[in-house]
Amino acid sequence: QVQLVESGGGSVQAGGSLRLSCAVSRDIYSSTTLGWYRQAPGKQREMVASGTGGYTKYATSVRGRFSISRNNAEDTVYLQMNDLKPEDTAVYYCYAKWSERLDAWGQGTQVIVSS
Repeated sequence: QVQLVESGGGSVQAGGSLRLSCAVSRDIYSSTTLGWYRQAPGKQREMVASGTGGYTKYATSVRGRFSISRNNAEDTVYLQMNDLKPEDTAVYYCYAKWSERLDAWGQGTQVIVSS
């Protein structure tokens, strides 16, 4: 069974930065879709950033502040979050998809941004 383990969450003041990491227990490739999603209390889970090969996309609300990156050799995906805002407070989930029949989610890591 594939496991994704997130780390790096925590509490930070507005304007601060955090870097999330996600260790994937299965080999990842340039063709593997890797993404970060988040879910705030009372809201639906939403895509924050996602990438496949050289293509990446971001939610409008985080574009220019967040950056997704990956290390295929170490089977790890990162989310650098700068200029954090209170509305970024949520549980952040890592996602990986290898094919239509194989994908996986992490357990989530909490990010709290105080004003």
